[in-house]
Amino acid sequence: MEKARIGVTGLAVMGRNLARNLARHGHPVAVHNRTPTRTKSLVEGFGDEGTFLPAETPEQFVASLERPRRLVVMVKAGGPTDAVIDEFAPLLERGDMIVDGGNANFADTRRREAALRDRGVHFVGTGISGGEEGALHGPSIMPGGSAESYAALGPLLEDISAKVDGTPCCVHVGPDGAGHFVKMVHNGIEYADMQLIAESYDLLRHAAGLAPAEIAEVFRTWNTGRLESYLIEITAEVLAHTDASTGKPFVDVVLDQAEQKGTGRWTVQTALDLGVPVGGIAEAVFARSVSGHADLREAARNLPGPSRSSIADSGFADAVEKALYASKIVAYAQGFHEIQAGSAEYGWNIDLGAMATIWRGGCIIRARFLDRIRAAYAADPGTPTLLTDDHFAEAVGDAQDAWRDVVATAARLGIPAPGFSTALAYYDSLRADRLPAALTQGQRDFFGAHTYRRVDREGSFHTLWGADRTETTA
Repeated sequence: MEKARIGVTGLAVMGRNLARNLARHGHPVAVHNRTPTRTKSLVEGFGDEGTFLPAETPEQFVASLERPRRLVVMVKAGGPTDAVIDEFAPLLERGDMIVDGGNANFADTRRREAALRDRGVHFVGTGISGGEEGALHGPSIMPGGSAESYAALGPLLEDISAKVDGTPCCVHVGPDGAGHFVKMVHNGIEYADMQLIAESYDLLRHAAGLAPAEIAEVFRTWNTGRLESYLIEITAEVLAHTDASTGKPFVDVVLDQAEQKGTGRWTVQTALDLGVPVGGIAEAVFARSVSGHADLREAARNLPGPSRSSIADSGFADAVEKALYASKIVAYAQGFHEIQAGSAEYGWNIDLGAMATIWRGGCIIRARFLDRIRAAYAADPGTPTLLTDDHFAEAVGDAQDAWRDVVATAARLGIPAPGFSTALAYYDSLRADRLPAALTQGQRDFFGAHTYRRVDREGSFHTLWGADRTETTA
């Protein structure tokens, strides 16, 4: 009986398209779903694309896989993933592997990997980016797990991944939860990128007075330059679209409440745990949260604000482009800083340049810009922040006057631009000679005896604020 090189269980859109991608590349694929009709539908609809081995039961599914068995799980994160693992793990043998291709929390992946490792089964938490089209035509793939598992699994994943200049957008990220950690931060960066683009649109519309169709042309122009990216490309398409039923711009008939699935929130929560400042990503998450609080927004709608008026500056769009590029650099710098910190915390030894390389194609944040990030880490793998790379430092320096003008214009006209403004504040915080944190620490010592350090000598100190205010050594 013919054996499958790899199997996919969970045949919703992502799982189905991943299975089709594997089959199209000549890999016999075992397919299984809790509801057999979905398995049947896949085989009947796309059976001519390659070799599918349908299975109705977990036992049949596992039996159809060659050793070592490669079992890809494409189900909802959390409890459903644990349920599938509990169902299939007893059927596997030492050396087999379970590949979780969902958006799992990396802490869950670490727990699952440790539990299955004790049984001799490899657990490979794998980030997959690109949506349903990427899953079918070539995603960016971020597998974690053991080096041994990647030796058996990696060639298949590299084969079906996106390619840029002949390089697969897939690399072994690191042990246990490293793959899902990097995918989490990827999504956090995605949140920030989308927020900055949305703020650019808002400023062009309500400060410059441009119509959505006109803004679409601005974005199309930007997409021919340094901002060339998938997100800029689709933004132009969305803004140019007209709603068929009303004749209005499509963007005007969409409810202004953005949803989220959790990975952006996890990015911020994890950054707090690691002590890494990711204000740009956090503001993007909070912006979606604010948009969803319709009752709060309705209650505050009549709060006083500035008299709004558009500006007639023909160069404003160019200023917004510069502000967007500079803010984008900050968002990516924050995301890569978090990956760097997570890698150090968990001993993953993640190659930051390799992450930029595999994000150049297939994924949602794919962009020309990532080639520059790859080059920055190639020149200095230990660079503390992308902002100190010569290319990016020069780019931000050239953009900063326009960036500041855009943020000031937004504030003056009452147009919310939390992404632009927090990115600028982060940039200014890094370059400042001294921060007001000195006062904050003095306050902490006053009310809580939390101590402080001095600039002129070593050690920790406390001032006796409630007594004679002499200084003591802590």
